[in-house]
Formats: sequence, C-alpha cells, structure tokens
Amino acid sequence: MIKFPCETIDPEEFLAATQKYNPEFLLKLYFLMLRIRMVEEAIEKEYHKDKMKSPVHLCIGQEASAVGCNLVLSSKDLIYCSHRTHGHYLAKGGDLRAMMAELHCRETGCAKSLAGSMHLLDKKVGMEGSSAIVAGAIPIATGFALSQKLNKGSFVSAVFFGDAATEEGVHWESLNFSVLKKLPIIFVCENNFYSVCTPLDARQPSHVKIVDRAEKFGLPTQEVNGNNILDVYEHMSVAVNEVRNGRGPYYLVINSYRWRGHHGAGDDSASGYRHVDELNTWMEQDPIKILKYALINREILTQIVDENYRNKIQTEIEESFEFALSSPYPSQELLFNMVYA
Repeated sequence: MIKFPCETIDPEEFLAATQKYNPEFLLKLYFLMLRIRMVEEAIEKEYHKDKMKSPVHLCIGQEASAVGCNLVLSSKDLIYCSHRTHGHYLAKGGDLRAMMAELHCRETGCAKSLAGSMHLLDKKVGMEGSSAIVAGAIPIATGFALSQKLNKGSFVSAVFFGDAATEEGVHWESLNFSVLKKLPIIFVCENNFYSVCTPLDARQPSHVKIVDRAEKFGLPTQEVNGNNILDVYEHMSVAVNEVRNGRGPYYLVINSYRWRGHHGAGDDSASGYRHVDELNTWMEQDPIKILKYALINREILTQIVDENYRNKIQTEIEESFEFALSSPYPSQELLFNMVYA
C-alpha cells in the first residue's frame, strides 16, 4: 500500500540535535514554518469562493524545505522556483500582502497581477522568478550563475524544482554546464515522489536514485530528509558555503511530501493514485510537530508563546486578504504597457 515510505525521525534524537542551537533560532524556524502552514491552509479554505483568479499549488507538508534552505541564503542571493512557490517566497522574506494580492490578480501584487501563484517574483527579496514549465527555471538560474562568475560576483543562485524536472534534458544540460564552468549555483530537487498523479517509480528506474545520477556529473550531492528542518538547514549551509567560496555547483535532493493534491484545494488521494496509508505515514512525520515537540521539551515554547504566534500570524493573514480584496485590478494602461514592453 505504501509505495514511498518516509524516513522516521526519532523525537529524542531530534531533541538532542537541537541542543547546539540557541532558543531564538529554533523559535524562528518554528514560527516561519508555522506561518507558511497557516497561510496555505487559509488559501485552501478561501479558494472555493473563486476570488483568487489563479491556479494554486500548495506546499503543506513541505515547509521545512522552504524554511531550511532560504534561511541560509542572503537577501542578495537569488532564488528561482517551479510552480509551487508560496513557501519559498515567504521564507525568502516576501510580503504576504503582496503575495495574496497577486493570487487575487490585483495591481498591488508582487508582480502587479501579471504572474499569479505559479510565477511569483519579487526582486526586492531576491525571488527572481518562477516557471510553471517543468524544469523551466533551471537554465535561467544557471544563466544568472554564469553572469555572477563572469562579473566576479559574490552571490549564489538557488533553483528549486520537483522530481519530474529531472526527466527533462535541460536539467542535465544545466548540471553539465555548471560543473564545466564551476558556477555558483545550488540545485535543489524537492522530491515529493509524484508528478501530478504519476508516481516516481512509474517514471524512473526505482533502483537508481536521483542523487546518484546527479553525482555522476561530478558535483557534490546530498540526499536530505525533508521532514527534518535541522538536516535541511545544515546541508544547505554546507552547500552555500561551498558554492560561495568558489568550489562550483552543489546538488541537494530533499525528500518531502505534499499533503494536498497536485493543485487546488483538498486531498486528492481518493482518486486512487496514492494510498491514504502512505499519506498518513508522512503526516505523522510532520516537520512542524517534530520541532514543536523538541521546543516544548526544552521549555523554549510555551502554550502562551505558541498562541501568540498563531494569533499574530492569523491577524497578518486576515489583513492580507483584506488588502488583496480592497486593491484595484490592473489598469488597461498597465496591461498594455507590459504587453508592449
């Protein structure tokens, strides 16, 4: 029944692993993941009202990947994404009001209504662009890395993509080129084991891991448990340090799992492409719950602090919806100017 079992995290071992981190940092990890989770749940709750005129791809269950990776990057480092953008945008420091306005196709959106959920971009926080084309962002991120190399820049580019992107030729061509030129780029494959409704083992040989194939191109690689926020953060820290110091590209495979359907709101497991037992095993390894357990046992997170976090986030979410719904639709002048440009 369970095609893709998740790696089990021992709560006590995780608790011990948190000892080397200060409480403020751990609380920040918790708050950022919780914020993404609550935002995505709010979007899901409101989506049926048809006021968001944009397709959405929720990242509920994958919050550790977004937070653990983006927290290592500087504001000047650029990230590129595929269609599942919300978590990375928020983790990179994006404006929730601007994101929500973009989902509602309003002029106050981070891309002035012209991008929608699948193409979020915000140059102010280094979210350089997203592409709904499978693997579409990978060569663009590689191109930026080349420009940094040629101009002797100090910034890195990180590109996030799903397991299906590894089935596109441009993914491997970009790896090959980045190794040849020693480019400052981090490739992050967020492997959630499904391309829409098609499982990974129906698309790729089950005995050959993505990380092993990437390694053959001659760049450092690492497979990471995407439910363990500390593992994600630590491996991304190593990758950023290596790349920033001129040692060339790095490749991470973060094994994670989306709790909801490929797109839209709700769980689509009833369609039969994955078994509910598989979903439940991954939900039991909730990255937020695992970190919360450690914080409570270290007496870092109290019920009052947790409630304050949730109230703060809920207020921000409500204000972002109000802002979006009260914002104007794009003017004809804006639309025509952008088309002309």
